[in-house]
Amino acid sequence: MTDKGNNGVDEMQVDVYTHEQRKKGSIPEGFNADYLKLYYAKLFPHVEIFKWMSYGNDGKHPARDTSYFGRREFSFTLDNDVYLRFQSFNSAAELENSIKEKCPFKIDIGPVYSVDPAKRHAYAQAGDNVFKPVERELVFDIDMSDYDDVRYCCSGADVCLSCWPLMTIAIKVIDFTLREDFGFNHILWVYSGRRGVHCWVCDGRARRLNNEQRAAIADYFRVYKGNENSHRKVSLAGPAMHPFISRSYADVLKLFFEEKLLCGQELLSTEERFQMILDMIPDESISGQLQERWKASWRPSMSKEDINIVRWGQLKHILQSGKQKAPVLRRCVEEIVFTYTYPRLDMEVTKHMNHLLKAPFCVHPKTGRVCVPIDPEHCEDFDPTSVPSLAELLEELNMAGSSNADSGWEGTSLAKSVSFFKSSFLQPLLKSCKVEMESKYNDAKIQEMKNSMSW
Repeated sequence: MTDKGNNGVDEMQVDVYTHEQRKKGSIPEGFNADYLKLYYAKLFPHVEIFKWMSYGNDGKHPARDTSYFGRREFSFTLDNDVYLRFQSFNSAAELENSIKEKCPFKIDIGPVYSVDPAKRHAYAQAGDNVFKPVERELVFDIDMSDYDDVRYCCSGADVCLSCWPLMTIAIKVIDFTLREDFGFNHILWVYSGRRGVHCWVCDGRARRLNNEQRAAIADYFRVYKGNENSHRKVSLAGPAMHPFISRSYADVLKLFFEEKLLCGQELLSTEERFQMILDMIPDESISGQLQERWKASWRPSMSKEDINIVRWGQLKHILQSGKQKAPVLRRCVEEIVFTYTYPRLDMEVTKHMNHLLKAPFCVHPKTGRVCVPIDPEHCEDFDPTSVPSLAELLEELNMAGSSNADSGWEGTSLAKSVSFFKSSFLQPLLKSCKVEMESKYNDAKIQEMKNSMSW
């Protein structure tokens, strides 16, 4: 017999697979609507997402904005690419019930608008300034496919442990800079589920940035690029690098290039690959000298050292020796490293408030993997190939049995990710929101007293 639970999903539906299926490897890998219904019913952290998007306005503080959450845009992508924009909800229950009912293949989060986005048409006659975005997290989107010209293990949407360090570099560089140079504290990094990472900067100051201020921050991360018709993809002009650029190179880029990417991608192992690097050297006599040397000696004689390391050492020795007086040559090594390692941001996503970004804990429909948070302090340990998949999570629910049917994510491999989200991101954020709300409330009371006394 099958009983309906409060969530509208058959309580026994999680156990629809036979004993033989479970014994073999159980729930088949993949992604479908039936799997997703169970995930939203039993595992998706609805309450935590609601609390995050409320920023403390769901409490009882007299300074709370009761309309805040209801002015946030949610976008659902349903099966067959049915696209529902400007969804809004007034409570955690409304949000949860809609997700369970519609079973979106993807949930995107947009800005907080000046009015309820679902009722935007009612304000159409009032002018352009009535319905507009007023708050939005500062967001960054880094996609591995943008690195296809500097990685040789994968291409497009494919990723592996040899090219994933490029995402680790991006997290380390951007996270440190946002905290140290801009003073932001509440930063959430999320695996996109397939080929990249997303960053949400959630400080109140960040959420209230206008488009011009967002563009200025995006431009801060922009490294000067060389002429598109030239082989030099990056040109670090000037007598000295900006402190941010210099720090990124010394603390992150150089280390990861030489210890992870140089050999992991075999950047100098073939003529085609080393020629790409030699073409970045602006002195043809030097590049020709190295080219001749590397073509003549396919393997370094009497050396067991990796050929990529040997050749990189030779290149650095020539370019950074005391004989080279031209700044453009001395800076060439750094430019090569930047070309292969520096974060490649989708600038438009960062610059504009009205861009949508996929919500954490969605399930990617191509890989079946959950978009889990990444700890920036230990991002070098993150393994995208071991992220919980939809099929694995449902199998864990099956294995737990009916006695733990209501335990939700706490009884699965998703528990670590949700716990990290709550303890390391959400709780400190909400504490900060409470302090900010209290400060604004007190300031308003003081101003009110001043106004009354002025009479």
